[in-house]
Amino acid sequence: MPVSALTRKALRDLWLMRGQALAIALVIAAGIAMLVMSQSTLDSLRTTRDMLYAQQRFAHVWAHLKRAPSAVERQIADLPGVAETETRIVSFAKMEVPGFADPVQALMQSLPDDGQPRLNRVHLRTGRMLAPGAQDEILISDAFAKAHRLKPGDRLRLTVHGRTQWFRLAGIAVSAEHLYQIKHGGMFPDYERYAIVWAPRRAMEAAMDMKGAFNQIVIRLAHAGTASARLQQEQQVIRATDRILQRYGGIGATGRMEQMSFRFLHEELKQLATNVWLFPAIFLGVAAFLLNVVFKRLIGMQRDQVATLKAFGYGTWQVALHYGQIVTFICLIGVVIGTLAGAWLGTLLAGQYQKNFRFPYLVFSTDAQVVAIGAAISLLAALAGTGHAVFAAASEPVAQAMRPPAPESFRPTLIERLGLTRWLSQPTRMILRQLERRPFKALMTVIGLALAGGIVMMSDFQIAAINHLLAVEFGLARHYDVAASFTEAAPRRALHELRALPGVRAVEGTRMVSVRIGHLNHQMLTAIEGLPENARMRRPFSASLQHKPAPPTGLMLGTWLARRLGVQPGDTVWVEVMEGRQPRLTLPVTQLLDESLGMNAYMSLPALNRALGDDDLASSAFLLVDKGMETSVLRELDRRPLVSSAESQTASLRNYRSTISTFTRIFTLMATLMGAIINFGVVYNSARMSLSERTRELASLRVLGFTRGEVSYILLGELALLVLLSLPVAAAVGYALSAFVAHGMSTELFRVPLIVRPSTFAFPSFVTCVSAIISALAVNWRVRRLDLIEALKTRE
Repeated sequence: MPVSALTRKALRDLWLMRGQALAIALVIAAGIAMLVMSQSTLDSLRTTRDMLYAQQRFAHVWAHLKRAPSAVERQIADLPGVAETETRIVSFAKMEVPGFADPVQALMQSLPDDGQPRLNRVHLRTGRMLAPGAQDEILISDAFAKAHRLKPGDRLRLTVHGRTQWFRLAGIAVSAEHLYQIKHGGMFPDYERYAIVWAPRRAMEAAMDMKGAFNQIVIRLAHAGTASARLQQEQQVIRATDRILQRYGGIGATGRMEQMSFRFLHEELKQLATNVWLFPAIFLGVAAFLLNVVFKRLIGMQRDQVATLKAFGYGTWQVALHYGQIVTFICLIGVVIGTLAGAWLGTLLAGQYQKNFRFPYLVFSTDAQVVAIGAAISLLAALAGTGHAVFAAASEPVAQAMRPPAPESFRPTLIERLGLTRWLSQPTRMILRQLERRPFKALMTVIGLALAGGIVMMSDFQIAAINHLLAVEFGLARHYDVAASFTEAAPRRALHELRALPGVRAVEGTRMVSVRIGHLNHQMLTAIEGLPENARMRRPFSASLQHKPAPPTGLMLGTWLARRLGVQPGDTVWVEVMEGRQPRLTLPVTQLLDESLGMNAYMSLPALNRALGDDDLASSAFLLVDKGMETSVLRELDRRPLVSSAESQTASLRNYRSTISTFTRIFTLMATLMGAIINFGVVYNSARMSLSERTRELASLRVLGFTRGEVSYILLGELALLVLLSLPVAAAVGYALSAFVAHGMSTELFRVPLIVRPSTFAFPSFVTCVSAIISALAVNWRVRRLDLIEALKTRE
């Protein structure tokens, strides 16, 4: 099929402007890559999660209790809406790992005699399932096994309720129930010090004296149609289950949203879904803006070619389609590069999520519809700008359009009228005169640079925000070295025993009570933390770094929890205690705390104990330890039956930073690279268009005696001034984008503070300047190769 003359001209024009075309294509590619990467990662994680939940028959409801006979399971199985139930025995245990000095806590779950449970099945990575009838074999979570290089056949010693037993590792497994392997109350996984262990039911019965009994039941619901019907069904089953298990020490049935692993994964995917369109929209918006600016100026320069085409008989629509072909070719190049880059980056990002959430496999795919949407947005934006410029040029009479443009009417600039030019060189006056006489062109360049710099600043802001969160949490709110949890609430003399340990300088006791808090029709499952008066090691801080001690009476609620409950200071809430005698309390809300992590509730420790009708009890302790004594103190705590777990604050902080840095480093690198690409595209295209528009003027200056350096200074000095003018605008744009992202990324689990430090402003400025320098070098090379004779030719 023969190629039309206009198509050949479009390809020829595209080759002549290949540098500019590639710069624009890379900007489009950056937006498409961000869109494809984000959406592909989200779709892949959702698909993998749903497939895994279906294969492993993930439960809908969990009910915890002290102890109930096996016959009680039938009562729950007969409840309306319940499709299937399974009982098991769970307990925390202490573990000793050869060659590892720190204490290790394990969550032990029983497996039936036939090995594989009906609900919440396990996925075997290596090794085998437990042998039928074996009581000395276990399966262990793959992340813990990898952290300690464990393999099937290794022996481990576990202590459950004071009973110690050696177990042989039969296999390494993962479970949909523990994709996010995190301790209760933790922020990030600690694979070295926390393990999931699956043990034979008979071994668990013997260790906890629960033959013919259970302390946890998992429930799978019947299909209920819509999401609202499923939620209503879940709440009905939870209430009915709580009524049945109340006499057996039930501590509250919970749905999937309160299940730790499900909740963290749900919030992470929710946040990723927000980012899927947030960041690509910013990139594609900048790309569309750049395309409009560049093509308006390009077609403005080619008004004589438009007139010539019309003189040869081509209609306005044919001319418009000719330029549309150029735009389409550039967009297609950008889409292809962006799709390939986005798919590759998506596999890297999804792989990081897979490691963090311990998916046993990952089903990765790239949705062609997403690519088509991104391509359509870029193409429509470019064609809109191009069409406006084409029709504006084509509307002129042919004879008038083929004439050289009339000289512009200029007047002295403001600097000249103020008499300031006497202190400026001739090239500098020319730079300032050009900027003042064409302010719209300068403004568009400044806006493009500011948007690109704002994107880079937005990516750097996230690192500052996370570092701020960790500094507040570990530097101010948690000012201790070691945290120890007790197997049950203990009297104050237990704190005196801990204070007597070698290396311990100070001890503070606290109490954490699981509760369900409600107001009117709203309720939340959370915990009340009782803090001692004049606490120094555990002090709640607001997002504005104000210390707020627990009130002497009543509750202090986090603002997000108060918002969920619909309460304000002065209101009262009902509180169902989920442990001990399980009293129901009515407490006033006396204060609110705008904190960055979780949805917490606080009381003074004496007031909490009084409300529960208890003496001076504590369920955990915070310890200040002498330097170099932390390991020995942890070992001493691990030997005490009263202490269920102990962890180092330093190790927790190190683990948190390691987990966070992986994601922030990847995203920051991507956003910085793409922001630099956009910067380069804006600067290079602006400089190239200025060179094309002013070729005759610059050549005339060379003939009049100006040196190459002075000519380059005139062109690049204008560019440098525009870059400098864009830096404060980029700071404002970056601040606004950071505020928008902070709001969009905030969840119930944590809120992203808007932290903008001097380095946050400096980093995008550095990237902008480096990009500008690279663009300037490329344009300066063309200035030095300027053909004076060709440039000075005029049309007759």
